Order: sequence, then C-alpha cells, then structure tokens
Amino acid sequence: MADSISYDILIIGSGIAGLRAAISAANIDSGLRIAVISKVQVMRSHSVSAEGGTAAVLAKEEGDNLESHIYDTVKGSDFLADQDVAERLVYSMPYEIYQLDHWGMPWSRKEDGTIAQRSFGGYSFPRATFAQDKVGFFEMQTLYDRCLTHDNIDFYNEWFCTSILTDEEKKQFRGLTAIEMKTGEFVKFKSPAGIVCTGGAGRVYAFSTYAYSSTPDGIDMAYRAGLGLKDMEFVQFHPTGVLPSGILISEGARGDGGHLINNKGERFMKKYAPHALELASRDVVSRGMMTEINEGRGFKHESGVDCLKLDLTPLGRDLILNRLAGIREIGIKFSGVDVIDEPIEIRPVCHYMMGGIHTNIDGATEMKGLWAAGEAACNSTHGANRLGANSTGECLVWGQITGELAAKYAQSHKDASLSISQQQIEAEEKRIYDGIFRGRGQVNPYQVRKEITDMMDKKAHIFRSEQDLSDGLRQLRESKAASWKHVDDQTQEYNTNFTNVMEIDSMLRIAEVILIGALNRRESRGAQARIEYPKRDDINFLKHTLAYYNNTDNNDRAPSMKWYPVSITRYAPVERHY
Repeated sequence: MADSISYDILIIGSGIAGLRAAISAANIDSGLRIAVISKVQVMRSHSVSAEGGTAAVLAKEEGDNLESHIYDTVKGSDFLADQDVAERLVYSMPYEIYQLDHWGMPWSRKEDGTIAQRSFGGYSFPRATFAQDKVGFFEMQTLYDRCLTHDNIDFYNEWFCTSILTDEEKKQFRGLTAIEMKTGEFVKFKSPAGIVCTGGAGRVYAFSTYAYSSTPDGIDMAYRAGLGLKDMEFVQFHPTGVLPSGILISEGARGDGGHLINNKGERFMKKYAPHALELASRDVVSRGMMTEINEGRGFKHESGVDCLKLDLTPLGRDLILNRLAGIREIGIKFSGVDVIDEPIEIRPVCHYMMGGIHTNIDGATEMKGLWAAGEAACNSTHGANRLGANSTGECLVWGQITGELAAKYAQSHKDASLSISQQQIEAEEKRIYDGIFRGRGQVNPYQVRKEITDMMDKKAHIFRSEQDLSDGLRQLRESKAASWKHVDDQTQEYNTNFTNVMEIDSMLRIAEVILIGALNRRESRGAQARIEYPKRDDINFLKHTLAYYNNTDNNDRAPSMKWYPVSITRYAPVERHY
C-alpha cells in the first residue's frame, strides 16, 4: 500500500504558472499547506528557456491601448481564441508586470528609467516587456525567490507524478500518485484542491525548442482521468530554431531588426506579409519559410537539412551585446556562428502547444477541485495560433487566478473527507509496475520514442495532408502495439529508464490526439495548414476540438472526439492580413 502525504493544495509543475499559483494561494491564506511537485529541480523547469518577452500594454501615453492588444491576440489566433479570455489576459497583464518589478524582476529599461518594450510578431505596438533575452530565467528566479518567503509552500523536487485520484461518484479531485525519484517510493498525495501546471508536449516532435523533460505527462494524467483535451491539433512552429539542435533564437532578434533571407539574399517575407515582413504572426512567417524551402530557395545545412538564414548583422555589435547577448552565445556554442559578424542558419521548429487540458475562463477543469494553468491548459487564449510573449503572460495571469480560486476552495473543504478507493491506487500500481516496470519485450523503448518524434516531424509538420496524417496515425499505432513496455534498469534509486518509458507511454497517447484532431479539422486555420483545404472554413470549423480518453476493457482505443463553441464577444472573424 502506498504511503500517504496530505496537503491543502497540490500544484503539479514548477514553471512560471506553478510558482505564480503557489504565491497566489499562499497570499490568500498563510495557514494553507501548499505542495509544489515537479519531476525536475525548480530552476530546471522549461520556463527558464523563455527568451524574448512578456506582452503587456504599458505605454499608453505613446499610443498603445488595451483594445489593440485584445484585437491583435484575437486576430493572431485566426479568430479561434475565446475573446472574453483574451480580454482577461490583456486587462490583467500590466498588473503582473509591475508586480514582478516590485518583487525584484530586472526588466530592461529605457534611458529615462521606465520599463523597455520591444516589437514582436503580430502586434500593432512594441509591447514585449523584456529582460535582455533571458526573460523566462529572470521571471522564474523572481518567482522562486518570492515563494521562499512563504513558510507554507513546500517543494517536492524530482517527484514523477503518474495519475490523478478522484472521488469517482462525486467527480471531485482527491489527490495524485507519484514516485519519489530519489528512492523509487510510490506515494499517494491527498488534497481537496489541485492545479496542473506541467507545461506543453513539445517533445513529441524531434526538432523542438523544448527541454527533453517537456513530455506530456501532466496532460496525459488529466486525459486518463476523463478530462477533455482541447485543440491539440494546433502546434506552433517558431520560425527560428538553430540547426541542428533546435534551440530557439528569440523573436526579439527579429523584433530588434533582424532579417530573414533566402539563398538569393532576398528578404522574402515581403511576398507573404508585405507590411509586417518578419514580424507577421508566427504561423504566417513559418509557412512563408517552408514555402521558400520547398520551392528551392533555401540553403543546405552541413547536416543535409534545408534551411534559411537569420541576419542580425544590421543590428550592430553594441545592440546585440546589450539586448541579445544570450542569442549570440547560443549561436557561437551551438552553431559556430557569431551573429555579430554573419547570418545564422535556422529553420521552423516545434515551439508551443496551443491546445491542452480543457478549462473555462477561470482555469477550472471539468473535475471539481482541479484547475490547470499555463501551457498544460487550454482556456482558449491563443486559439489556432499564439502571439509571441503572450504565453508567459498567460502563465502569470492564470497562475494568479487558479492559485486564488484553489486556495478559497481549499479553505471551504479543509475538513472534508478525502475518500479514495483503494482500487484506484492498485490499478495505477498495476499499470506502471506490472505494465511497464516489470514488462517484457524485445523492442527498444528509446527507438520507439525516436520513431514517434521523427514521424511527427514528417507527418504533422507545418503543411499537412490527409495521406501524411493517416500514414502517421498508422505508424503511431504500430509503435504502440510493439512490445516496448519494459525497463532494463531494475534499480529503485533515480531510475530514469523507468521515468523515460512512462514518458513514452504518455507521448503515444497525446501524439494520437494531435493526429486525429488534425485529420478531423478539414480547413487551414492558424498553425493548422491542410494542403487539401487551403482556406479557413468558419461555417464548419469555427469551433474547438475536444478529445476524451476511450479506455475500453483496459485497452487504449481511439479518443472520442467532440466539438465545443468559440466565445465571440467583440470581433466577427475576418480574413487576416499582415
């Protein structure tokens, strides 16, 4: 029987959303016991990798305004964003920027001492608030330092969460199961309130900006617990990933004046976005880049991969050293190029999941007592395409909202009976220990992981077709059926082989949802570009996708798919131009 640990609130994930939620909850009631549980050390959460900025309207005296930010977000989403949610983001963000400033965030400044902002793609005004090109790292450090001032926040670093526990009759959150990686001990956490902040699923692709730990464990836990996954077919490909690693070159590099060029030396974006050029929305820029490559105007990287180039030399040495020092370091270390002196080879790269756990405007899931925030959630802020610098903002805003709501819920359920059926615990132990840890098979799990990620790169990339998606789904199911569920390392302490195989288990299910969602959406909208359906179809597809786990007879089957309405409160959909 698993040991039991009790808290008032469980926060799964220690990135920007998780830390902001912990602070928000602790501010409501210092008597509440809050646990932040993460499979990595706090400052290794992938949020530290955010580079370019966090969007907010600060410079009203210079012409910016809240309505413009709302419209830019809705337009950028290709009109699939829930417009009331976009409004909540925009109205909340100035407070979050100034709150971080008061907590010690080292925002970059103008000469007059006010907080500086740079241009980002899809915005009508420079509103990406930045800290050189390390905004995620500094936001994380600021939030973590703030968390440490609260005695009621405990951190469980290097704990791998495996399932959500529920009161099945009442459909209420009751806790979760987790493995302490240091000892291998299987533990039950009991709590009336929880928040999933486990980030995105970007490592289902091979060429990706994500940390290797960014697998869909948290999203999959919610999925297996019966919660819907929304809009998972919308995967953002950032225009500028360094070859061959996929490490991100910040959009701030283009915001500060960098140029994209083809093998003819042309700034080709004038063909695809004549007004915005390199600062169109990311889906527009990435499609333009792939069109250039597909039509033979790319370069050939030494690895054999087709690519284009990002030219930062017009910015000059001083600006690069002052505002893009981290980008210069990435270029030197990972590409052998000093961007002060020469262009760097880049290619569109998997960067963000617009989809995630289905929530309402408050971040509440379909399970009472459970919320989700950040990239793991889909409250429909971003619709079919996210604007850069809105993601860290979403983490801050809904971290604050869900932390407060979970705290108030925990206060009113502090003495509630947290009944959890022993059958749930035993079923989870059987799934991960009998089904994976003590499994048998001849197929190398790491080879299966490579097959998944390579397939997603080829079959579910920027331009998608019925044939590719169907072939990808067939290949995925063949990989799923292979005898790969086994762990060669049978030690208890820090068994990363075990956690890696559990990650692959999650990747297979979530990749399937992405492929099926993309097949069902027979239109091109935002990040979903279907070759057979090149136009947006508002009559048939101005709606969200919902996928539900279908576990018949303990055998994973294709998800049950549904549609969900879009909240249109301000702007009727129109054709996008940049």
